[in-house]
Amino acid sequence: MTHPLLTALAQARLRDAPMFAKWCELNGATACPATPASVARFVADCASLGMNRLWPAVQDISRMHVALGLADPTLGGLAASAMSGIAAIPPPRSWPGRFKQQFDALPYDIQVRLASHEAQRERALRRAQNDAASARQKLAAFEAQTKDEKTNGSETTAAAGDKN
Repeated sequence: MTHPLLTALAQARLRDAPMFAKWCELNGATACPATPASVARFVADCASLGMNRLWPAVQDISRMHVALGLADPTLGGLAASAMSGIAAIPPPRSWPGRFKQQFDALPYDIQVRLASHEAQRERALRRAQNDAASARQKLAAFEAQTKDEKTNGSETTAAAGDKN
């Protein structure tokens, strides 16, 4: 006979992180407390589901552990690297090379936020560069027009002076 507390805990696991709990049963892993290595294996095995289905499952694992006062096995390390490998979000181009290697160790949601911020920054930078180039072109055209007016005005004045 199973102790009622163990039964309740097993039901809570299935309710809180059903996909991970089922995967753990099939693979002989412990769902709670989970290790970062088992979460990384889960992520790798379920990669074919895509990030839209996999990320909520990983968040369920995180919530389940935090609710029980346990360390979150999904933050950083192996689990974050496994998620990063599937998501394939490139590190921000503005980051120095030595920091780009650490980008993969960040949690997926932070990578998404940083990538979004970087894209906005790059758009604003391109817009500013285009505005500056347009202003340079207008200035060059104005300078050429002013130079032509001075040159043509000098010739007209000189021609009028020769007739007198």
